[in-house]
Amino acid sequence: MKSVEQYRNQKVLVLGLAKSGVNAARLLHKLGAFVTVNDKKDFDNNPDAQELLSEGIKVITGGHPLSLLDEDFKVVVKNPGIPYSNPIVSGAIKKHIPVITEVELASQILEGELIGVTGTNGKTTTTTLITMMLNQRADAGKAYVAGNIGVPASAVAQKAQKRDTMVTELSSFMLCGIDQLHPHIAVITNIYSTHLDWHGNRANYVKAKMRITMNQTADDYFVINWDSQEWRELSQQSKAQVVPFSRQGNSKAGAYEEAGKLYFKDEYIMDAKDIKIPGDHNVENALAAIVVAKLQGVSTKGIVQVLKTFSGVRHRTQYVETYEGRQFYNDSKATNLVSTEMALKGFDQPVVLLAGGLDRGNTFEKMAPALKDHVKTLIVFGETAQKVADAGKLAGIQDIEFTENCETAVPIAWKRSDPGDIIILSPACASWDQYPNFEVRGDRYIKAIEKLTGKAEEN
Repeated sequence: MKSVEQYRNQKVLVLGLAKSGVNAARLLHKLGAFVTVNDKKDFDNNPDAQELLSEGIKVITGGHPLSLLDEDFKVVVKNPGIPYSNPIVSGAIKKHIPVITEVELASQILEGELIGVTGTNGKTTTTTLITMMLNQRADAGKAYVAGNIGVPASAVAQKAQKRDTMVTELSSFMLCGIDQLHPHIAVITNIYSTHLDWHGNRANYVKAKMRITMNQTADDYFVINWDSQEWRELSQQSKAQVVPFSRQGNSKAGAYEEAGKLYFKDEYIMDAKDIKIPGDHNVENALAAIVVAKLQGVSTKGIVQVLKTFSGVRHRTQYVETYEGRQFYNDSKATNLVSTEMALKGFDQPVVLLAGGLDRGNTFEKMAPALKDHVKTLIVFGETAQKVADAGKLAGIQDIEFTENCETAVPIAWKRSDPGDIIILSPACASWDQYPNFEVRGDRYIKAIEKLTGKAEEN
């Protein structure tokens, strides 16, 4: 990693733990900073805080005392999910203390190349595909996934060498806290409307996403979906070389689909139907990855090898198993209605859909056409159960059932399904009303499937 001196003997506050906070604290401590960690969870139930304290890092838990702002911190590194309305954060900004997120810190020490991927949907799949494709190169360094994909960027940046590449999934929350982060290639898969409760309005959300390209120059590349007039116009804000991808064939200057075939510029890559993971949205993800791979010198053979064999990211339209003719899929990462719509459109078979979760105040009428075209049975749970059911009724679905959670939904889905059906958890909502995160929700769903099929007893 790069040797940086800007934090040595400086007081730094790490606000909020989880993976990013723990790794940021350890890195700053390694860089010679006087680190204070502040987390709202009480100390006795906070193993991360206990470990950091044992490593010589100052820890304050059980709340966010405003008195911390009297400590003369030079920088605040905040957990991406903590809003800027938080009194500590807003107070730091009023005192002109820089507030950054862990990915900014990671970018400062990274010796290798940075590729950044953001968007409303498809970030994780695209990040994974790019990394797998780059690792097809025999004469290049290693590519690592990092960021919002669940791997702290600060941990990866410490081990990446000059020849290596850090392919980083960047959420809008992370991007709000960057300053100098500079991806050589920046990718925007798409921009819809989500997290508006956090950002306040769509304009702020779009502005946050576009921060991915704010430090790019004419020597860099900005890869963006060309299938929306809005996204095409947004590309004009970038100083980088714009390389489009289009499933609808709106541009042939990058990667595109035409008559069921995928191309990069004039070069045929493969047939779209041969991509292993289903759905038009995954064709878009593949096209975005193809652009990056080609810019980085990956062979067509290497690209095709990945797209024909990659079976999907865990919790993102993840194939679980087939049992007595029913195919089970785990799409727990679908935390907004657009993600669920895309998942449904990836199947031609009748679908039994398991949906519901945290109520953020929105309704689900816009999902009705996709429900009407694909869903035979709708099983709802969580805070939004009634709202999702209302959308199902609007779509004309006759078979709708309420249940407690995604686990209790599994045996119900089994009873209501027939051989040849798809059973999919694709909640269209965040998980926080019932589960700590979407990963736990997806894992519990898989456990329920294992119980149903008898596999749980075998383990």
